Amino acid sequence: MPDDPDQLAARVCRLEDLHDIGQLRAHYCQALDDGRWDDLVDLFTPDGAFVGLSTARGHDQLRTFFADLQSGPLSAWWHFSSNETVELEGTPAHAATGTTWLDQPCVVDGRAHIAAGRYDDHMVRCDDGRWRFTERKVSFFFWVPGDEGWAPGRYGWTPARAAADPRTVERAAASHATSEESR
Repeated sequence: MPDDPDQLAARVCRLEDLHDIGQLRAHYCQALDDGRWDDLVDLFTPDGAFVGLSTARGHDQLRTFFADLQSGPLSAWWHFSSNETVELEGTPAHAATGTTWLDQPCVVDGRAHIAAGRYDDHMVRCDDGRWRFTERKVSFFFWVPGDEGWAPGRYGWTPARAAADPRTVERAAASHATSEESR
């Protein structure tokens, strides 16, 4: 343990930042799953963006995008996130980046689907002291009807293909090519 009070204060501030960013990510999933659009968009900076299935930038576009998503064929979803990483920038931190894994059972056109992917996050500490997203980008490892089984790079819902995780698609193609060569 450092004896220097300034070092101790900096360490406590870092731990508080990490905790607050974890809460930001948890509140995102909860507000999204509960359809609390005003709470959800408040987690983004005024010009913040969600990128993936489509791109929505700014509070008005974000509110419309998420509400329209749920009123369309994607009628229900549940977001479970894990394996979170955070890189803080500055001392004290003023910005952060990181990745979160996503497990997402959902309902598309009345049919159970399962999806998995990752969020790549860019966050800043705002003037009010709260952390918010400047960008949350989702990419999917797969998105398939639950009764069809999953595999990396399989997309049974067309909009998810637009947000395909490039590393997963590349690995799936390489694996397919290798299996073709062995035949």
